[in-house]
Amino acid sequence: MINYLLAILVAILYLFPLLYLLNTALKDDAQFFANPNGLVTVPHWVNFPDAWNQGNFGAYMINSMIYAGGAAVIGTAVSLFIGFPLARGYLRRPGLWNVMLVLILFLPNAIITQFQLLLRTGLYDTRIGYVLIMSVAVGIGPILLRGYAKSIPIEIDEAAALDGVGYLRYLTTFVIPMARPALVTVFILQAISVWNEIILATVLLPDPDKAPVTLGLYAFQGQYTSHWGLLAAATMIVAGPLVAAYVFLQRYLVSGVLGGAVKG
Repeated sequence: MINYLLAILVAILYLFPLLYLLNTALKDDAQFFANPNGLVTVPHWVNFPDAWNQGNFGAYMINSMIYAGGAAVIGTAVSLFIGFPLARGYLRRPGLWNVMLVLILFLPNAIITQFQLLLRTGLYDTRIGYVLIMSVAVGIGPILLRGYAKSIPIEIDEAAALDGVGYLRYLTTFVIPMARPALVTVFILQAISVWNEIILATVLLPDPDKAPVTLGLYAFQGQYTSHWGLLAAATMIVAGPLVAAYVFLQRYLVSGVLGGAVKG
């Protein structure tokens, strides 16, 4: 009984901000200033299409999907190529590698170095440059995949080697299907990180046409500061794809995190 009560409490803590935001998004200015914290009486659904059109979020969404999707695919592949050989002990001093991967999580972002790197390689203010920079921020991905790869029997490696299966073919044919929950988890975590990123985007993408949705929301907030209903609607528009992705992929996320944690 206590576990159910705790689960309900956690659900309320997570859902309350979204419901409060939705309640604000359905108010016009008159309703909001009359009672900011009260429940909406007459839903003002027009805030959502107005925010979408006035903020040009369609173009921003496409940019963010390119950045988040491209960086997450590359970052997940990099995490696999780091995590699997660490789990199998193919690299020398695996303990040192594990310590380095943990320490990287706490290092600050080298913005000036990344700016100079893209500037000198001719990739500054380009979509591909931004995707490459964001894709190398693998975060906890290699650690999760290392832990999950330990659940894959090593006998499969030996049988594949006896059949003449190469390393890359083994990864794509055997490891990827068996490690799908962990791979989806890493993909989601990296996509969320890229989707929510704003500091590097401000520095590396000065062209407004290449701006991600976070910069679009920031510009929208500066233009419609006093229109709280529109701001709340725009915020929900930006957060909507992430919430939808989590709802549909949560079973992979939970199994991937638990598998990596238990086996690691």
